[in-house]
Amino acid sequence: MYEDKTLVCKECGQEFVFTAGEQEFYAERGFQNEPQRCKACRDARKAASRGPREYFTATCAACGGEARVPFEPKSDRPVYCSDCFARMRGEQQ
Repeated sequence: MYEDKTLVCKECGQEFVFTAGEQEFYAERGFQNEPQRCKACRDARKAASRGPREYFTATCAACGGEARVPFEPKSDRPVYCSDCFARMRGEQQ
């Protein structure tokens, strides 16, 4: 029913393919307009609107090392560094 279409990105001017699967997805969601930007330009636009992520420094509850986390640590909850957190997740599975 749907066929791949080649479109031109309004941001960078490069051609990109609007696949039959993407067209079906758009139709299922009720989207009436075709995409105007390629995936790279859409992703860049999303990233620019979010802004940089803020990180906080805390002491790891397991090893005592430095832990950088994307949330403000609370004193009543333990915080773990990336290595200790990964190790704990591996033990649970």
